[in-house]
Amino acid sequence: MNPFAVPEGSLFGPDNLPYGVFSTPGGPRRLGVAYGDHVLDVGAAARATGVAGELAGLLEAPALNPLLAAGRPAWRQARTAITGWLTEQEHRAAVAPSMIPRAEVRLHLPFEVADYVDFYASEHHASNLGRIFRPGSEPLTPNWKHLPIGYHGRSGTVVVSGTPVVRPCGQRKAPADPAPDYGPSRRLDIEAELGFVVGTPSPMGSRVALHDADRHVFGVCLVNDWSARDLQAWEYVPLGPFLGKSFATSVSPWVVPLDALAHARTEPPARDTEPLPYLDDRAAQPYGLDITLEVRLNGRLVSRPPFAAMYWTYAQMLAHMTVNGASLRTGDLFASGTISGPERDTRGALIELTWNGEDPLDLGDGTARAFLEDGDEVTITASAPGPAGARIGLGEVTGTIAPSH
Repeated sequence: MNPFAVPEGSLFGPDNLPYGVFSTPGGPRRLGVAYGDHVLDVGAAARATGVAGELAGLLEAPALNPLLAAGRPAWRQARTAITGWLTEQEHRAAVAPSMIPRAEVRLHLPFEVADYVDFYASEHHASNLGRIFRPGSEPLTPNWKHLPIGYHGRSGTVVVSGTPVVRPCGQRKAPADPAPDYGPSRRLDIEAELGFVVGTPSPMGSRVALHDADRHVFGVCLVNDWSARDLQAWEYVPLGPFLGKSFATSVSPWVVPLDALAHARTEPPARDTEPLPYLDDRAAQPYGLDITLEVRLNGRLVSRPPFAAMYWTYAQMLAHMTVNGASLRTGDLFASGTISGPERDTRGALIELTWNGEDPLDLGDGTARAFLEDGDEVTITASAPGPAGARIGLGEVTGTIAPSH
């Protein structure tokens, strides 16, 4: 098998080069790049090609964080070097031993997560939930179009794709119940999201301007922010998400650099509310991203959420997240919130797809789902435009529901 051959239709070609952390049986964790059906051990390739100095140290690290912290010049230096190793004939003999079939490796969490923030940036998602929970009222809250709403999550329960998700327990109270009870969530849901990985930190007391977003954001990954809707509904008043969210957040094992998404840049949707100056991106480069997700439940395609439909961009999320002087740390993860489009088959959560369980999904095998059952497997994949009509992939994030303990 030629380790440099990229199969036809592969979403992991030379224009992508996403980073991850892998190991082989009995071996240590290493930094790798996905290429076709292989993983390039970038530390071994750096040694084999004679790379020395700071770049060698960054690529030989067992996690992505040192490279994240090094900043955009180092990110581009690394990408240029890796592109050359994989595409230039003069490096083939030296690099070939560092190419490992992807089927033979174990993938790990690609970076050490510092802080985790989740946003609520889809107008379609927020409007749908407003119609579900506040029928007859304005679907959006008065502040929604003035600021990217978000909450601080729990970084310690961010897990890599493939990690089982144990059904959470907590307090539940249906509207007609006289008092809450305790037990496993009966309304376990998904949230198909895009995550943004912070590289360069910022000092406490400073603010990151819109036009500086790409100096700090290294790349993107897929996120499934699992949600226990019954726990969330009872605890939600008067504060925000807590136990209904903090039990698990799954991420894909590959982080796609922003530089790989140059052809996916797009203008965000037209807005009917003028933003405050620190969120005003009308004179900036496009910060929208044309990324299409696909959500599968037990193998059946149930939704294709379009990230291009998101009202708030990642640059606006980052600007708002730091406008009060909150610092960024290397390894911070902030996610978009559920990605939903205008049509039913573009909604990124079961609560929308089934309209709060009133219209269950037909899975085509004689079963239907309002919310997740034990043993259900959810897989989210995504792709984006690349050069010359090609597409690049973000990999997948998968999780299987395990019974509560």
